[in-house]
Amino acid sequence: MIFKSLCRHAGIGANSYLLEASGARVVLDSGMHPELEGPEACPRFELLEPGSVDATIITHSHLDHVGTMPVLLEQQPQSKVFLTPETADLACAMLHNSVNVMQAKRIELGINEYPLFEHREIDVIAEKFELRGIERPFDVDPDGKIRATFHDAGHILGSVGVTLKADGKTLLYTGDVNFEDATIQKGAILPHGPVDALVIETTRGDYARRPDYTRLSEENALGEAISRVIARKGSVLLPVFAMGKTQEVLAMIHRFKQENLIPYKTPVYIGGLSTKMTLIYDRHSDTSRRKLPGFRILADMDLEAGNRDRRKPRQIPLVQGAIYALSSGMMTEKTVSNLFARTGILENKKNGLFFVGYADPSSPGGKIRAATQGDLVTIDAAHGAVPINCDVKVFDFSGHATREALLDYIIKVNPPKTFLVHGDEPAVEWFKQQLAEKLPGTQVIVPQPGEEHVI
Repeated sequence: MIFKSLCRHAGIGANSYLLEASGARVVLDSGMHPELEGPEACPRFELLEPGSVDATIITHSHLDHVGTMPVLLEQQPQSKVFLTPETADLACAMLHNSVNVMQAKRIELGINEYPLFEHREIDVIAEKFELRGIERPFDVDPDGKIRATFHDAGHILGSVGVTLKADGKTLLYTGDVNFEDATIQKGAILPHGPVDALVIETTRGDYARRPDYTRLSEENALGEAISRVIARKGSVLLPVFAMGKTQEVLAMIHRFKQENLIPYKTPVYIGGLSTKMTLIYDRHSDTSRRKLPGFRILADMDLEAGNRDRRKPRQIPLVQGAIYALSSGMMTEKTVSNLFARTGILENKKNGLFFVGYADPSSPGGKIRAATQGDLVTIDAAHGAVPINCDVKVFDFSGHATREALLDYIIKVNPPKTFLVHGDEPAVEWFKQQLAEKLPGTQVIVPQPGEEHVI
């Protein structure tokens, strides 16, 4: 069994890996780097000979894990694609939106390579999907040389880790994983059995959660912060990722209303891609492993859904005493959350801007988080700086496991080889130091692009 990273750079980005055994080859994930453009945002698919891949496994539908699947399959048209039914639905929606974004960037940024694929290619690919449920082993290649099993990863709807067995060896790839229950999403159930190699994410390795943290207390703190803004007739902007974070936050707001933490009639607006993703979440409300089974967000909540046309994002009105759960979570330029912040939220001291997810320090959201009250911040280069007068707070609702939980899991599995992936250098270094002390028997590897590792 041979493991190779196809990532263009070590760290978080265009996640993709190759596993080879007895001549069979499977690609694990096919992501797009969120901070790069054009071919540089793709994995190193040039390391694969055309027509050489038997199967592709997609662990979940975030862009950094599925965003270049059509590019891969153009070079590997014979490859089967294995994923969960939930991931299939979300991935198609995400990829179609990605085409729209790339078409706009071709014009705005002059990137001639965009779009990297077209809408029709996504539709053709979807017809070839091989849908698989969790904990149901299946053959990856036609000859059954590699056998796989999906495990619930607890990250977003449909997310999985995967065990792969071949040549008498076992490799477990966690994908993105979260062991804690969220509002809708239940925590991961990954196996603790012996493996020869563990490939594990390290996203939060440089972040220590405060000792007194509980999910319920953090949710209630958000509810109280929203209540204070509504009481002073301000409005609340919650920048959210359209997939996963939007649905978790909406479920929180539903509870806040049910328990009178905020006024029941407080208007709640969603917009951008969030509406489409929420429809998919609702479609799987009875068929997926989740909390609040049967709860359908769009049917059971009185929401105000905004115009989903990317070219006309200002169709959502800015009114007093309302909550706006708008994408994108990092407040990227020309998204609905960026527009609302720039044209009314930031400058009014009655309002609140509450972050409920990650924001890269270089992103508009990251710049706001690093600023202080009264600072002028430019969040769209095409427009002037705006003052931060509103209340700004950050809440911890990460969909990734804490570093302590990941470390505990590695120790329980006790693999001979541990591959540390999906983490920036400080995060990876924390795990290397901890494992050297607490699990000296494991060989710790940070796979570099193109390097082959025998398992």
